[in-house]
Amino acid sequence: MSAEAADREAATSSRPCTPPQTCWFEFLLEESLLEKHLRKPCPDPAPVQLIVQFLEQASKPSVNEQNQVQPPPDNKRNRILKLLALKVAAHLKWDLDILEKSLSVPVLNMLLNELLCISKVPPGTKHVDMDLATLPPTTAMAVLLYNRWAIRTIVQSSFPVKQAKPGPPQLSVMNQMQQEKELTENILKVLKEQAADSILVLEAALKLNKDLYVHTMRTLDLLAMEPGMVNGETESSTAGLKVKTEEMQCQVCYDLGAAYFQQGSTNSAVYENAREKFFRTKELIAEIGSLSLHCTIDEKRLAGYCQACDVLVPSSDSTSQQLTPYSQVHICLRSGNYQEVIQIFIEDNLTLSLPVQFRQSVLRELFKKAQQGNEALDEICFKVCACNTVRDILEGRTISVQFNQLFLRPNKEKIDFLLEVCSRSVNLEKASESLKGNMAAFLKNVCLGLEDLQYVFMISSHELFITLLKDEERKLLVDQMRKRSPRVNLCIKPVTSFYDIPASASVNIGQLEHQLILSVDPWRIRQILIELHGMTSERQFWTVSNKWEVPSVYSGVILGIKDNLTRDLVYILMAKGLHCSTVKDFSHAKQLFAACLELVTEFSPKLRQVMLNEMLLLDIHTHEAGTGQAGERPPSDLISRVRGYLEMRLPDIPLRQVIAEECVAFMLNWRENEYLTLQVPAFLLQSNPYVKLGQLLAATCKELPGPKESRRTAKDLWEVVVQICSVSSQHKRGNDGRVSLIKQRESTLGIMYRYVLE
Repeated sequence: MSAEAADREAATSSRPCTPPQTCWFEFLLEESLLEKHLRKPCPDPAPVQLIVQFLEQASKPSVNEQNQVQPPPDNKRNRILKLLALKVAAHLKWDLDILEKSLSVPVLNMLLNELLCISKVPPGTKHVDMDLATLPPTTAMAVLLYNRWAIRTIVQSSFPVKQAKPGPPQLSVMNQMQQEKELTENILKVLKEQAADSILVLEAALKLNKDLYVHTMRTLDLLAMEPGMVNGETESSTAGLKVKTEEMQCQVCYDLGAAYFQQGSTNSAVYENAREKFFRTKELIAEIGSLSLHCTIDEKRLAGYCQACDVLVPSSDSTSQQLTPYSQVHICLRSGNYQEVIQIFIEDNLTLSLPVQFRQSVLRELFKKAQQGNEALDEICFKVCACNTVRDILEGRTISVQFNQLFLRPNKEKIDFLLEVCSRSVNLEKASESLKGNMAAFLKNVCLGLEDLQYVFMISSHELFITLLKDEERKLLVDQMRKRSPRVNLCIKPVTSFYDIPASASVNIGQLEHQLILSVDPWRIRQILIELHGMTSERQFWTVSNKWEVPSVYSGVILGIKDNLTRDLVYILMAKGLHCSTVKDFSHAKQLFAACLELVTEFSPKLRQVMLNEMLLLDIHTHEAGTGQAGERPPSDLISRVRGYLEMRLPDIPLRQVIAEECVAFMLNWRENEYLTLQVPAFLLQSNPYVKLGQLLAATCKELPGPKESRRTAKDLWEVVVQICSVSSQHKRGNDGRVSLIKQRESTLGIMYRYVLE
């Protein structure tokens, strides 16, 4: 190589190289490339460009042997390309602001139609005829996304747009622009024809009182799997990214307000509807606060809409101009006027207008600020927590753990404030007997939890206490406290509360283990285990009670968890949940299973599926013990989940045979004979005679009108009954659903005492 060539080569190689752009077809060749690409700080091509490329390639027409243009084929390649486009949109969390800004109307129309298709919305179905309340959450969310976009597109098309200056004339570019313009106009024409239906769909959404879920990359992958490999999880309430009811309603209200405002130019009466929707949007924004993941409203534009509505539809009611309680609370929080927040909460204890979740979110925000070093907020946190606790008591809910923590060391100021809140929260002339009873029980329990008689007399001599409790009850309570007092004072050391237990004494480990056996509160169980593991690292606390039993098919997986605390927590939550389900304490069982599901979701897909299966069985038992006894048909999503379980074929997932049997019994109870006869998988029939029995019962019921068929099915049915009944009576079914020897156990040692559950 010459010196000149060497210099040129060195100069070229020293320049920084621009990384080559990833081509669309590379994502077809490597399945995991899309997620890696989207995780980059500045991916090239950008997500919205990928959506355009994938849909362009999937919608390219084909040419047959006679050179005739054919529509794009529905083959595997095109289906994968459409799925990739949906996954990119899911990565963007289906944010219509981002998608509308970067995608043309035809491309976004194609994308949302693909979302409807994959969400099981039959093509050609009128959305206004669908009942959103009965649809699976992801399907309902897909319908709402499409109709929100339709309304937004109509509104956007009504605004004047400055035409871009045309560049040098290029025939191919002009043809393409003309085709896109015509296609956009055709789509707009259809959307405007369906506008009334879209508005009805969105109005119906405002009546929903349940959270919805939007598809994520993971749920889209599940939907793309072979039908036999999916267990119905994508239709359950735990699939996808959660969109809270308030967030969904906030977006829908804003879009409906914009639609009504646009219609007002031809019908001024509609401005009233627009005003109502925009002011409701403001209330919901104040309620949601800054914690929203999905709700992105242009608040400056919203303020302009509200101002315009005030001019177009002036309100004669002066009170409507006042701030809503949500706005008042947020203004006080921003300005640091916390005393005003407390007064609003006390007044709300009478009106019960603010949602409990909103009040709890305010308390969480204050706790967060206090933990960051603002010690002056400790007193405010107690007062807000006391207001929330009284609200809970009035509505029949239990006392929160936070209140118990903050009230561990009471003083005169705390008790004075608590009595003030209780007094101002009850209108004795109008209050119902149940409400008075709740308040009386609360004050009585507060007294029983106090060790200082001075504080007990402060409460027992208060006017509210005297009014709510009878003389006999007050005297009995004071006598109890007096009798208890000497024993407390004569102790060498006062009886410590749960949170004051030192971490060294072995006797306190025993006290905590006793608490662990009795508790059915998932949060409390977790706290106790953290305390225990902080005291000793040598113990396995899942062995504390020999009554904690987990089916053997699950215990191997759970006991294989490496982290000792996580292993103990998962095992105990499942054991207690199964026991609560057995004794028909379904509410505690649901809390325990939900906590366990949340925990295992973080590290074990296998255990996550186990918990989903157990929660399905729990929901079946809950329905059969509740509304099912009155003959009320189960909700469609429960039937879908049962079908999904019966059709599930996931390898390496531990399964209890009893769940399949209960699912079949559930389908028999609700006369799903057609499904049981024709669609139960063969592998399940061969592995479980009880499932086979259910299928034959369904077939017999279904074919009774035909004598030949009924004789055949009746014979098969009898053979299976003989097979099942031939098992020795010395055996019974264990927790895992399999036939096993009876285990003798002490009947006096229970997992928990009955009064704990009550």
